[in-house]
Amino acid sequence: MKISVIGAGNVGATCANVMAQNELASEIVLLDIKEGFAEGKAMDIMQTAALLNFNTRVIGVTSDYAKTANSDVVVITSGLPRKPGMTREDLIGTNAGIVNEVAGNILKYSPNAILVIISNPMDTMTYLTFKKSGLPKNKVIGMGGILDSSRFKYNMSQALQVPATDLEGTVIGGHGDTTMIPLARLATYNGVPITSLLPKDAVDKIVTDTMVGGATLTKLLGTSAWIAPGAAGAALVQAIVRDEKKIFPCCACLDGEYQQNDICIGVPVVIGKNGIEKIVDYALTSEEQAAFNKSADAVRNMNNVLKDLQII
Repeated sequence: MKISVIGAGNVGATCANVMAQNELASEIVLLDIKEGFAEGKAMDIMQTAALLNFNTRVIGVTSDYAKTANSDVVVITSGLPRKPGMTREDLIGTNAGIVNEVAGNILKYSPNAILVIISNPMDTMTYLTFKKSGLPKNKVIGMGGILDSSRFKYNMSQALQVPATDLEGTVIGGHGDTTMIPLARLATYNGVPITSLLPKDAVDKIVTDTMVGGATLTKLLGTSAWIAPGAAGAALVQAIVRDEKKIFPCCACLDGEYQQNDICIGVPVVIGKNGIEKIVDYALTSEEQAAFNKSADAVRNMNNVLKDLQII
């Protein structure tokens, strides 16, 4: 098994580090356009191998996509990170050009790879990759919902003072501060609905804090978060390479599911060796479906920028 990560910044390097520690592949290639940057990150990761007892080989390269040849999975993190006050949407013009070039270079050497998109704005970058790559929709997956759901569980754990690992919670819709939809109705603590454990105002605060989770960290850190996003990307890759058949909320390309067409947006999916193996119907309430439709409209508006820029 071979995995490549494009972009050796904080998210890409963290993702590669987690995957190496979990030995998801015999070889991980970390690529960046900045001279020596990926090589340094790869060396830093490899110097933990004896300490953490893993045998995966991490290789850093500068702009040489030939070194990524025959990758089974490729994680794309390339692009500018958010700064305080920026939305993910502010990044669309610059990052679209970057992701478009990256995807073309990757498929030149790994035409059968499954592509995992982390670059922001993630829903629109997933849509761009799907449209330009010609890959079947099961092989182009946006990571965002996994991260948002992890933040949802974190906020629930803080409110309930229980382990996050005992909680279930799913966030669907767009990967944006105003477009994501934490499904509080379906959130549980060991099978018990959190709506029966917490007052409505506490549940509403969990939902709100989840939606602005990325912006909150960006304000605190001065740049986009990277530890949880990198780990979320690694969790998605693990489900693919180990054929785990896990249900994750991921950005998937819809063709009638959830009443939407010609869009890539977060929905629950089964992840296995073929990428997205099934889109799961959560039977949304009329209110949840209305929120999902509104989220889809916002994502479409971002996608239309790609057409205005004549990228697709």
